[in-house]
Amino acid sequence: MGNMKCTRTPKIILVPYPAQGHVTPMLKLASTLARRGFDPVMIIPEFIHQRIMASTNPKTTKIEFTSIPDGLKMDVPRDFFSIEKAMEKTMPTHLERLLGKFDEDGQPVACLIVDLLASWAIEVGQRCRVPVAGFWPAMLATFKLISAIPDMVRNGLISEDGNPQHQGPICFLPNQQLMLSPGDLPWLIGSPASRNARFQFWRRTLSRSRNLPWLLVNSFPEECPDHNEAYKPRHDDDHHHHKPLIVQVGSLSEHARVKNPSLWDEDMSCLKWLDKQKPGSVMYISFGSWVSPIGEEKVRSLALALEAMKQSFLWVLGPNWRDGLPSGFLDRASKQGKVVSWAPQVKVLKHKAVGCFLTHCGWNSTMEAIRCKKRLLCYPVAGDQFLNYVYIVEKWKIGGRLNGFERKEVEEGWRKVMNDDGMNHRLMKLQEMTMGEEANSRMVSRLTCFLDDLEKMMLRDDLCSELLNIVNPFGI
Repeated sequence: MGNMKCTRTPKIILVPYPAQGHVTPMLKLASTLARRGFDPVMIIPEFIHQRIMASTNPKTTKIEFTSIPDGLKMDVPRDFFSIEKAMEKTMPTHLERLLGKFDEDGQPVACLIVDLLASWAIEVGQRCRVPVAGFWPAMLATFKLISAIPDMVRNGLISEDGNPQHQGPICFLPNQQLMLSPGDLPWLIGSPASRNARFQFWRRTLSRSRNLPWLLVNSFPEECPDHNEAYKPRHDDDHHHHKPLIVQVGSLSEHARVKNPSLWDEDMSCLKWLDKQKPGSVMYISFGSWVSPIGEEKVRSLALALEAMKQSFLWVLGPNWRDGLPSGFLDRASKQGKVVSWAPQVKVLKHKAVGCFLTHCGWNSTMEAIRCKKRLLCYPVAGDQFLNYVYIVEKWKIGGRLNGFERKEVEEGWRKVMNDDGMNHRLMKLQEMTMGEEANSRMVSRLTCFLDDLEKMMLRDDLCSELLNIVNPFGI
């Protein structure tokens, strides 16, 4: 951009993908950056701006929330494809104007941090000559899986439209024994046309992010051992290297002084209900907010299983999915369990009454369970959840797989997870590995190096501006 020299605090513009599991970790990153002396500005599409503002206090977080038009009509469903269209067709022009306004007002923009699922903003930053860092809200291993797409196509593992070409398991991480079923690849969701469209979305994302100098990952150093080398700041001529430098910042967000934003109203009455339950007796059930839940037939089966088991439960189930509940279930099970539309998840997981978390294995839910040291009963639904499940069950051994929702399967899954005497120790060890003092120290060091990089770039830009003013003081 233009002249960066200014006495004002430099801004960092953050562009999240507009979904709960993406806004939450980026807001926590913004809070961390605010404590490091920057002015964070979160760019929020109009359709979720009001809900974010209702659950967040900008004065206490020291984060500015700026809404930009998204072109989404009220009668259009906010699904993956309508949001993608808004990001590609409507939002880039408005972000470019906003960056131009900051430039005209003499407000220095140190960096644009872009969720890779919102890769449209990368091109905007490059056009405006603003340094761009990528943000990955999930495991580094998932990024490596997406990054392996060209190799998988080249080696005949998948076709040009992303379809698996054989039935054997896929190993995509060097020096690891973890295997992924071909049917569990993150883009294999929905109809053939939907799968192909999602696959092309990822290929476009890879193309746009190929030359990013940095990638901030919502994970921790020990998650991918082959990326444990010490972070070193780049030399001036290294910023266009084809591989980004990985900056894992996951546990830093756990200390962010910001309340989790919620796109839905949290039912706080569930906490009082939990207070009345026996320690470790409740199965907490939530299948997340983005991909559609498990479906009416499975909702019915799970409800009948819980009722037959007389299992205490707290179930997050939106109104649209309650049609799957058996007739009279809510009344019959009112003493045994509680169904809410949305819950304050971290507070629920911290509660002593919760013994196990039946989860879709979304990354935020996984990290929150580790933070609260809760055992996991896994039923992955889509996307990166299958890979997260592999880590939870096979690598970390802090949970088990639920294969179905009949009574026998649910009962067996609960018993197996709750009777594993070594799981508490493994959870404590993993919590220390992800959020302990050593992990925090390493991540603070890497974040500091990233910010040092930005400072050097800004100083270099200031010097260039000074030279331009000397050579051409009238701007002609």
